[in-house]
Order: sequence, then structure tokens, then C-alpha cells
Amino acid sequence: MTYALLFSVFIIASCGLIYELIAGTLASYLLGDSVTQFSTVIGTYLFAMGIGSYLSRFIGKGLVAKFIAIELMVGVIGGFSATALFLSFSYAKSLKPLLYFLVTIIGILVGLEIPLLLRILKDRLQFKDLVSQVLTFDYLGALVASLLFPILLAPRLGVVRTALLFGLMNALVAAGTAWLFRHQLSQLRYMFAQCLLAVVLLVGGLVYAERLTAMAEGELYADEIIYAKSSPYQRIVITRWKDDVRLFLNNHLQFSSRDEYRYHEALVHPGLQSLNGARRALVLGGGDGLAVREILKVDSIQSVTLVDLDPEMTRLFSRHEVLTRLNLNSLNSPKVKIINADAFLWLEENREFFDFVAVDFPDPSNYSLGKLYTTAFYRLLRRCLSDRGLAVVQATSPLFARRSFWCVVKTLESVGFRTTPYHVYVPSFGEWGFVIASQQPYRKPDQYPPNLKFLAPEAAPSLFHFPKDMAPVEAEVNRLNNQVLVQYYEAEWHKVTE
Repeated sequence: MTYALLFSVFIIASCGLIYELIAGTLASYLLGDSVTQFSTVIGTYLFAMGIGSYLSRFIGKGLVAKFIAIELMVGVIGGFSATALFLSFSYAKSLKPLLYFLVTIIGILVGLEIPLLLRILKDRLQFKDLVSQVLTFDYLGALVASLLFPILLAPRLGVVRTALLFGLMNALVAAGTAWLFRHQLSQLRYMFAQCLLAVVLLVGGLVYAERLTAMAEGELYADEIIYAKSSPYQRIVITRWKDDVRLFLNNHLQFSSRDEYRYHEALVHPGLQSLNGARRALVLGGGDGLAVREILKVDSIQSVTLVDLDPEMTRLFSRHEVLTRLNLNSLNSPKVKIINADAFLWLEENREFFDFVAVDFPDPSNYSLGKLYTTAFYRLLRRCLSDRGLAVVQATSPLFARRSFWCVVKTLESVGFRTTPYHVYVPSFGEWGFVIASQQPYRKPDQYPPNLKFLAPEAAPSLFHFPKDMAPVEAEVNRLNNQVLVQYYEAEWHKVTE
């Protein structure tokens, strides 16, 4: 019995950490800024656990029965927490109140578990052995959960199924405890009935998890969802309405097929066409293959290296029929080499040189993305350019995030780049900005490939003119140790969405 109860410590520790990770992951998926979300979720959760531990002193008789009841509450509330958060965000368009309410309740209940188990086990082990063994199993459970969640659970099961699975494990711990103490419990049948009800609810949730998620996302996205999957790095959703295909990453629109050509032609050709006979190109980010598609339109290009963190993205855009039509099957070109790696770390180890680099990362909405817009990153970028090479960086909107845009410009200049900012109107996004970063003076191209849909020599000069409401403003340099760009970006886009 003692070892069975110690094993239950391992299980409940795993479950408790999983609920915490799920809350933080969903908050970062749906609200952005993963550092802030994980920090506040973890802080709230630990504070609530402290409250639960304190409240355990007021539980007197019937420790086993109360422990079983707490396990069932943790299992049901924690198990359905991800479902509730998805539905809340989809239908109520509000997440934070429910998020912190659930984190607090689950934290209090989890905080009650270990003190009660210590008291249940106190007559079976000496105090020094009791504390050491319970805490050992507690920490081991947390370690296993922290490893399994990003490697296996989130990418394979998704956050909704993972929560329900671990809720089921809590319910089974409750049932197992009831069985171990069956001779001491006065209302055994009633407790087994409660355990059975919790198990049925959670198993039912597992069976219908896909429908629940689809229902929530169906409400969240206006158009038909043709693909949805959580990778270890992000939630990928593809929607379609008639001929309009859209990509969403963590609920943020990345492109619409109706006008993405404006963005990607502007990203690639003003820089690439200014280089006579560029041969080697590098794309950082851009796992959708759309920037690669544009680069391959230039005959002189002999090789394109694509570095994207998420293998699910490059796999999806290499195989899905709708998406390969959109990127002209660019990722399957013999000229293209795909590397799934963190671009920052890859650049540190890279010893190759490139004539043209397209930096197509998502906006700096959190610190993990913000590092890709810092002086540290741009120094690495400069090191990989050939003598006559240049890079182009997508730099968010100079209209809606004006200080953020000019912060990127100033950061590039601070590491020795000559910068040429420009912008383009993309109907899905509004005005969008880019920065050409070169070591030699930039010369605007005289011609563009004839098969482009948007760019032409007569229209291109207007891209480099900034009206008053997008003109330069003062901004600090974005460094790795301050990441001021993330602060600018969050403040400016918050005003737009108010």
C-alpha cells in the first residue's frame, strides 16, 4: 500500500505540472507573448498551491475520503480546462478571467494533495523517510511531465486530449485510493460511483476531443478549416473560403492566398533584382515556401537554403495539394535544401556565404521571436553575406507599429548595415514594411521578372516613399538583454485592437 501511494505522488505531480503547462501554452497560443503568459500563469499557480497547502491544516477527520474527493475535482476541472479555455476564447472572445480562475482553483486543489498524502502516510514511514520519498516522487513526476509535454504529448495528442488524459489519470488515482482503503471507508459504493462518473466524463471527452476542438475553432475562424494541428512550436490552422486559403499561426493571420503575392514579391524582388547574377539564396523562416517560390523565378539562382524551426510547417507545405499549388511546389525543387533548426543557433554555426537572404519571421510579438530582431542576430546575419550580398527583413507595419518598424531599421544600422526601408500595401494586413540591409550602396532595380503579378519598374519607386504618418520616429536599438522591440510592438498593436 505504501508504494502504491508513493506512486500516486508521482502521478499527481505529473498531472499538476501538465495542467500548468497547458494553461501557459494555451495562453501563449491565444494571447501571445509567451514569456508574460508563462510567467503569470506559473506565478499564479504556485501562489494558489501555497494557499492549498495552508488550507490543508483545516482538514481534520476523513483524510482518505477528502483526498479522493480532491483527486476527482482536480481530474475533472483540470481535464476539461483546455476545452473550457478554447470554448471561452471562441464564443466569449475572452480568456483571461477564466484562465486565471482555473489556474487558481487547480493550484489550490493540487496544493492540498501532498500535505494530505503526507498525513495519510505518516504512520507507515518514519518522518525523514516520509518527506524524502514523497518529495522525490513529486519531483520525478514533474520532471517526466516536463519532458513528455513538448516532445510527445503536445505534438501528438494536442493540448485538449493531453488535459483529458491526465484528468483521467487523476480519477484513476482516486479510484485506486478508494480500493486500497476500501475497508476503512464508510461510503465506499458512493465513492466508487463518483469515480466511475468522473472516468466516464473524461473518457467521453477524449472520444469527442476532436469534435470539441473543431467546434471551438470553427467558431474562432470564419471560414472552413481544412487543416489544424499543434506542433511543438505553434498551433497551425489552414482555412479556405472559395479560392481564398489562409494560414494562421497561434491564431494570427500569416497570409491570404488572394493577396500574399504582393507581400512575397515585395519581400524578395526589390533586393534580389538589384543583384546581378545572384546564385546562392537563404530564407530564414518562411516555411510556407512562398518566398522560396519568388526566389526561384530568378534564373541565376542555383541554390536556396530554407531554415525554418518547425518541421511540421515545411512538411505540410511540401505535401498538401492545396498548399503546393500555392507555392508552385517550391519546397520540392532540386535547388532547395530544407533545414529545420532555430535560425539563431543555425547562423552561429553556419560557415557558408549567401548573395541574398530573406528574413521572413513572424512579428516580434514575444521574446522568443524578438531575439530574431536583435543586434546579436543581425551581426550573425551580416557575417553570412557575401561581399556584394544583401538581406531583406520583414519589419511589421510602419503605419500601425511605426516605432517598431523604425526600431528594426535602427537596430540593423547599429551593427553596420546600410539600410533602405520600404513598404507595400497588402489588403489582408494593410501597410507592411521591409528593410533592405546591405554592405554596399543599394541600387534600385531597373527591371523585374515579367511573370510577377504586382511589381513593375514604373510602380516600384513608390514603395520607397514614406508619407508623414509613416515617417521615421525615435526608437531604441533592440538588444538581446532588453528586447525593447517586443515592448514597442505590444503597446502599438494593443492600440490598434482596442
